[in-house]
Amino acid sequence: MSDHQVIAVRGEAELIRRAGHLFTDARTEFVCAATDLRTWSHPRLRPTGEPAPDLRVRKLFTSAALCDPRQRQHLLRIADVGAEVRICAAPLPHETIIIDRRAMILAGATTAGEREFTATTAPTFINGVHALFDATWHTAIPLTDYLRQELPQIDQAGRSVLQALNAGLTDEAAARRIGVSLRTYRRRVAELMTLLDANSRFQAGARAGELGLTS
Repeated sequence: MSDHQVIAVRGEAELIRRAGHLFTDARTEFVCAATDLRTWSHPRLRPTGEPAPDLRVRKLFTSAALCDPRQRQHLLRIADVGAEVRICAAPLPHETIIIDRRAMILAGATTAGEREFTATTAPTFINGVHALFDATWHTAIPLTDYLRQELPQIDQAGRSVLQALNAGLTDEAAARRIGVSLRTYRRRVAELMTLLDANSRFQAGARAGELGLTS
C-alpha cells in the first residue's frame, strides 16, 4: 500500500496482508472507536509490546461494551495502565482505528461471514475522521465516571429475574427456576423495566448488563 492510498479489502487476513504494516509501532497516538470489543479480533490490529513513552491511547465505545462482564473488566484493566476510555451515548456509525494520524482503518459491513474494511494513509481523509472522533470524544463520559453513576437498587430476587431474562428463558421456565408464580415473575419483570427505564425486556437486560447488575 503506497502513501496516500485508499484501499478496500474483505476480511482481516487480507487487511493484514496488504496494510498490516501501517498499524504497528504507534508512537504518539492510538485512537480506536468501536461499538464493543468484538470488532477487532486480529492481534496486529492492536498495539503490542511496550508502548512508546509519549503514546496517548484513546478508546471510545458505546455502552454495549459494558454488557459483557469480561469486556467491562478488560476496559477497567486498560484504563488502569494508562489508556483513556470513554463511553458514548450515541451509536457509532463506523468502527475505526487511527495510528499517529498517518494511517486509518474503517470497518464496514459483514458480507458472507467476512467484514469489509477501508484502509488509508490519505491525510485529508484521516484528519476529517479524526475531527469527528474528537467531537464525539468530548461529549462522551470517562469510563470511571460512567460506572460511578448511581445504580438502581435491585435486590437479589430482582437480580435473579434479570439473569433469567439474559438467559432467554420463557416466563414459565424462569418462574420455576426462581421459585415464584408466573404472575409474580411477570410483575417483577414489569417493575424492573420501569426501574431501569427500559421499553422492552431486551433493553432491560442490556441496561442491567452495562451497569453490572447481572454478574
